[in-house]
Amino acid sequence: MVFRDRIEAGRKLAEALSHLRGEDLIVLGLPRGGVPVAYEVARALDAPLDVAVARKLGAPMQPELGIGAIAPGVSVIDENSLALLGLKDEDLQPVVEDETRELHRRLLIYRGIDRLPDVHGRYVVLVDDGIATGVTTRAATRSLRRLHPARLLLAVPVGAPESVAALRHEVDELVCLHEPPLFHAVGAWYEDFSQTSDQEVLEYLARRRIERGEEPTAAAP
Repeated sequence: MVFRDRIEAGRKLAEALSHLRGEDLIVLGLPRGGVPVAYEVARALDAPLDVAVARKLGAPMQPELGIGAIAPGVSVIDENSLALLGLKDEDLQPVVEDETRELHRRLLIYRGIDRLPDVHGRYVVLVDDGIATGVTTRAATRSLRRLHPARLLLAVPVGAPESVAALRHEVDELVCLHEPPLFHAVGAWYEDFSQTSDQEVLEYLARRRIERGEEPTAAAP
C-alpha cells in the first residue's frame, strides 16, 4: 500500500477511525508531517485539531541517527544505542538543550502558548504520517499520558512492524493501516512526501478552527 500523499493517507486513516465519530475527542497531529494527516482525520470525525510536539535527539556528530526524543516533561533515551556509540548521558546534553529550545519554539508558533492542549479526561487521537523507530512517538505518548486523558489512541497510515508492536504497550488503542515487513523509511510509502512547513501547519490548524467556528489562537504568523 503506497499513499499518494498525506491527504490521501489521512482520508484512509479517517475511514478506519470512523467508529470514533460522536465521541468527545480531540485529534492531535505531530508536526510537521503528521498535521496534514491529522487534519483529514479531525474533519472526518467532526473533532477539534491541535498539536502535540516532540523532538528527536540525534547522536552527536551523527544528527540523522535518532537515539532518543523529548516531549514536554518527558525524555526517552535508547540506552543500547548510547552504549554502542560509546556515549554517556552528559554527551547528549548539548543536543537536549538545542532540541528543547526548538520544542518550545514550535509550541509557541503553533499554539501561541508554551504548553500542550488540555486533554484531561478526553479521548485523544494522536496522529503522525508514519512510524519508523518510534522513539519520537513514544516520547509524545508518554508526555500526553502525564496530562491524564480518558483514553489515548495512536493512529498512523504506515509503520515499521517492530516499532508498532512496541508502541501498542504505550497507548490504549493503536491503528496502523500498513505494516510492511520491509519497511525502510516512512517516505518510501508515499508518492509525494514533500516537507511540511511551519506555515502549512498553521494553515491547517486555522482552517479547522474556522470550520468549527472556534476563536483563533495567538499563534505567531
